[in-house]
Amino acid sequence: MSDFRPLFSQLKGELQKAIVGYDQLLTDVLIAVFAGGHVLLEGVPGLGKTFLVRTLSQVIGLEPGRVQCTPDLMPADILGTHIVNENEQGRRVMFFEKGPVFKNLLLVDEINRATPKTQAALLEVMQERAVTTGGERHLLPDPFFVLATQNPMEMEGTYPLPEAQLDRFMFKIRVPFPDLESLVEISRRTTGFVEPQLNSLMSGADLIRFQQDLSSLPVADPVARYASQLILATHPENKDALPEVKRFVAYGSSPRGLQSLIRGARVLAALKGQTAVSTDEVRDIAYVALRHRIILNFEGEAQQMSVDEMIKSILAHVKAPAQEAA
Repeated sequence: MSDFRPLFSQLKGELQKAIVGYDQLLTDVLIAVFAGGHVLLEGVPGLGKTFLVRTLSQVIGLEPGRVQCTPDLMPADILGTHIVNENEQGRRVMFFEKGPVFKNLLLVDEINRATPKTQAALLEVMQERAVTTGGERHLLPDPFFVLATQNPMEMEGTYPLPEAQLDRFMFKIRVPFPDLESLVEISRRTTGFVEPQLNSLMSGADLIRFQQDLSSLPVADPVARYASQLILATHPENKDALPEVKRFVAYGSSPRGLQSLIRGARVLAALKGQTAVSTDEVRDIAYVALRHRIILNFEGEAQQMSVDEMIKSILAHVKAPAQEAA
């Protein structure tokens, strides 16, 4: 694992040749990639979400695919379909023509514009990493990631993602609007005709090796217990839940939220050069791992409660093992 930290730094530096700013966002996306999880990017149009995915595929050495979601998109458009073709003997037989999901890094642009039927097809792809059609099961390439984008402001002609599909995303990362200095730098870099030359620093096989190594990083029982307490604290029916959670939350995080906390914390701990995961890494990962898994009720939506502020209160409320000992 001694080569992980310098590689991570090199990957981030290579991405920043093409992408201005977004230091924390790039770190979070790379953590999700090394943890083997899907990412939901939320931000208004024009912030470079699509460009990020294209750049990431170049730098990591993965084959990219893209699906542009529209209300008339059908499952066969993304999964593939059976077609009639002639074989070597000249006989007409059915062949499966693979769709755009059969790539290592799949960009699903404006995922909330796809209909529920297409979203359900994507859910199987994300969870099972396979496509079932015509009674046949086709495995997707390994590694496989979905990076989906959605616009939080525009609601017309969109279909909000169901909770079950949101839960399949390891992280939900908000893409902020650039500050003044970043905008000036964007104007310098992107108004010419010369694009930066990016180097591919690894391959899919290298990524799988790092994922396996990272998954063995130790997590002590007190740290796992602390992460589990954070998950329970998001549930309004929990007797120890905060008053605002009981009042404004309809559903708390599922066990997948706990898995995301631990997997993300492992990568972050390795990035810090630690030999085991501590509660600090769990706390650092909490926002991106839990913000899409805390579902507000009607009153919470009506009062426009901030889920991030709620997570901040939960982190202050749930005591880490070291704080309890003190």
